[in-house]
Amino acid sequence: SSDLDSTRIVGAMSTSFIDEMTKLWRVRKTVFQMLSDRGYFVSEKNLNEKKEDFEKVWKEAQEQGQGRERFLILVHKNALPEQQLIAFFPEENKRVGVKPIRVLAEKMDERNIKEAILVVKQPLTPLAKTAITEAAAKMRIEVFAETELIVNITHHELVPKHVPLSEEEKQQLLNRYKMKPSQLPRMQLQDPVARYFGMQRDQVMKIIRPSETAGRYVTYRLVI
Repeated sequence: SSDLDSTRIVGAMSTSFIDEMTKLWRVRKTVFQMLSDRGYFVSEKNLNEKKEDFEKVWKEAQEQGQGRERFLILVHKNALPEQQLIAFFPEENKRVGVKPIRVLAEKMDERNIKEAILVVKQPLTPLAKTAITEAAAKMRIEVFAETELIVNITHHELVPKHVPLSEEEKQQLLNRYKMKPSQLPRMQLQDPVARYFGMQRDQVMKIIRPSETAGRYVTYRLVI
């Protein structure tokens, strides 16, 4: 029976190992797509990362006793190499406290990076949330739960195409319709698609829906 038990244990370990790996591979895929959609430079290799390629790197990391933190992503804006963003995956299996926030803030300070995405398995503690709010004067840290990123919501057939407007495009829109921003329909800052694009208050989102009569139907929403 001891052989059977050890087989069972190894079996359970390997499936949880595969699940963790597959989950992180899918989450990374969404993060790469999200960064590309936000105008950051992401290589084709990263956008099309194959599961078996990621599995090799993951296994190497496991063998070296390294975890998810090894898989941080560093990108820059397409036209502005100095404008960088870091995506960080803390190892925590419990609620995420202040320590990973501090580690991330130090990495950002070292490299003079002002923006980050933190992908967590567990919710943040109240102290960690406070730490992010306090850091906001110097840096912007967006927090996503891993479960939000296993699937790319913008690829869902029921989600229409969303396009964030630049400040210039927003002004052109308001001038064209002789409107004030407050007259536009609204969209919450916490809306999953607004979060996906990293929108900030007072930005405008253009939403394009297919229409049977007009071919397409365009609306605009102000992020509040």
